Amino acid sequence: MALSEREQRLLDELERGLYESDPNLANKISGSRTPARMILGLAIGLIGVSLIVFAVIIQVAFFGLFAFLVMLTGLIVASSNLGATGQAKQSSGANAKPTAKSQARNLFEERWNRRQGD
Repeated sequence: MALSEREQRLLDELERGLYESDPNLANKISGSRTPARMILGLAIGLIGVSLIVFAVIIQVAFFGLFAFLVMLTGLIVASSNLGATGQAKQSSGANAKPTAKSQARNLFEERWNRRQGD
């Protein structure tokens, strides 16, 4: 189900408020989760699962531990956003203004107070 225009506007306002109030967090969230990284992580994870099955067949515990670590590495690669930390550190110093944070907070507080008053 698609969002209505009003809901889309509210979502856009929340996103802008997030970028204004905490650019470091916003950069981490929108980080470097690319399809290529997810595919690579899933491929490594599938290789790890197949190695675990193979380790069970040959009944070698150390090989099973190694296979588990390969599978875990695949999961970490697929779900990480390691590239975003460098970008976040660079952009947080120059773009972060203390007034923007307070302005965004005041905007949301005003809207909340209007809703409570109605």
